[in-house]
Amino acid sequence: MKVEDVPQDRKYLKESDVVRNVDYAIDSEGHYRAVSSVGWEVKNDALELALDEVDERCQEILEKIRRGESSPLEYHAEKNLMPIDLLSDYSGYSKRTIRKHFDPKVFAKLDEQTLGVYAEVLRISVEELKSIPD
Repeated sequence: MKVEDVPQDRKYLKESDVVRNVDYAIDSEGHYRAVSSVGWEVKNDALELALDEVDERCQEILEKIRRGESSPLEYHAEKNLMPIDLLSDYSGYSKRTIRKHFDPKVFAKLDEQTLGVYAEVLRISVEELKSIPD
């Protein structure tokens, strides 16, 4: 692909966003070089499918929370694309401990420090961590 042909299909990124895709294209001298792109329709479609799946899983988790089978931590972890392995790596808590914290009774007893660690990792406030959307 030539530099001038690198797609610029803006869908998920706004004009002020700093995030860009890096694609490699051939310049006028025939050399490959990195070219910034704000998106590509094919990538946008794939991202949309992936986000739809995440949204479905979030809805299932919300139902579990409403039935008293899970805690808001599981919802926020899923919403922020943080599987237990990754949440464990970032929080410092073991996967086993995190699974326990998915239990609503255990989650309700967590201290502010523990909640603060999760909130920081998930980049939300402790109040947001304790709540779920309507």
